[in-house]
Amino acid sequence: MMQVLTDWVASTGIGADQMAAIMLGGLFLLMVIGLVSGQELAFVLGGAGVMIGWLAWGGPGITIALTKVYDQMQSYSMVAIPMFVLMANFLTHSKVADGLFLSIRYLLGPLKGGLGLAVIVVSTVFAATTGIVGASVVTMGMLSIPVLLKCGYKPSLACGMVCAGGSLGILIPPSIMLVSMGSYAEVSVGKIFFAAIVPGLLLSLCYMIYVFVICHIHPEYGPAMSVEELAEMPFRERVTGSLINLVPPVILIVGVLGSIFTGWATPTEAAGVGALFSLILAIFYKQFSLQMLYDSLIDTAKTTAMVFIILFGAAAFTGIFMSLDGNKLIAELVMGLGIGKWGAFAIMMVIVFILGMFIDWLGIVMIVFPIFLPIMDMFGFDRLWIVAVTAVMLQTCFMTPPFGFALFYIKGIVPPEVKIGDIYRGVIPFILIVVAVVILVTACPALVHWLPALVAG
Repeated sequence: MMQVLTDWVASTGIGADQMAAIMLGGLFLLMVIGLVSGQELAFVLGGAGVMIGWLAWGGPGITIALTKVYDQMQSYSMVAIPMFVLMANFLTHSKVADGLFLSIRYLLGPLKGGLGLAVIVVSTVFAATTGIVGASVVTMGMLSIPVLLKCGYKPSLACGMVCAGGSLGILIPPSIMLVSMGSYAEVSVGKIFFAAIVPGLLLSLCYMIYVFVICHIHPEYGPAMSVEELAEMPFRERVTGSLINLVPPVILIVGVLGSIFTGWATPTEAAGVGALFSLILAIFYKQFSLQMLYDSLIDTAKTTAMVFIILFGAAAFTGIFMSLDGNKLIAELVMGLGIGKWGAFAIMMVIVFILGMFIDWLGIVMIVFPIFLPIMDMFGFDRLWIVAVTAVMLQTCFMTPPFGFALFYIKGIVPPEVKIGDIYRGVIPFILIVVAVVILVTACPALVHWLPALVAG
């Protein structure tokens, strides 16, 4: 077969560069066909890479793809992923968020939109302890949606808040997304953690401002809790309860990030310590059992396997893409457009946004980074800043219709009377807020660089 293909190419007089371009076109065509047909992303990327590698070089092409997969498997920082996933599962089962939401609910309840603010606050704290969107969205949705609807909140606003707040789990460290991005972009995971903190907290603050403003403009969107409901918990108990329930997750966050901050532990080591402490929290909250331990380990194994198989498939795809000089070809194309560095950056962000409507964050990173990181390097962009800004924009991929994962998480737990249209309408303002924060971080790079520079200095 290979000899026939080689003879045919020789007879056509096609040069090496033209043949490489044809193979690159075939690589992306196979990827698009696979995604459109609904196949799993890992097998689409890996299969396309292996097939084109075999067509281009025969057996050595398959070796190129497998070598890239092996290099990915050897990355020490990837060990942090199952540890952070295990930490998230222990925390989810320990019901840390339950008591925290109850206390802050009554603390902020007297305000218009107070329950919404409580959702964002607890989502932010919970995001910083789980690092997984699914766990954050489902947990907060089950806790807050029934309460919000009972208190008269507009269904679209209630769903939008939970989707947006829960999605912070991939941005506020520790996060498996940041670990994966750092490993792939060859940027220190610790630096990425600190680079993402300020944009993540800024995004959370913007969400809170929006909820506060919209509920004051339209009080019917988010009414304050009634006097009778507030009387169920005295003010002193609200304050003390909030502080008591806030202390354990704060200790966990400070312990994980602080150990990295001080240099006592690498992100991988800190992830292991975080998993151990989250198990201790489960015991402290009297939620530990052998069944809970079994469920947490099984869920961790499933999530980790899903992430790793996508990474390995993407590694095969990237290996063939780079071997065909795809990065150089696309770089020359972008440079030839004459759009400058900011035009190239804008194209990258638009592509990330559009892909977010159809595939998950991991697939987007694995597709976009091999193409655009070399281009960003050529234009002199700092990789740490590029990774951080991309991480902020990836917030949209969980909320953008039609296939945002957070949308389907919420749809699975809301009452039947809440329609998918309500959920779509609810997330639109939060998507616009994410885009606004991306623009703000682009205009003010210090929001990304300040904390890593402080840690380094």
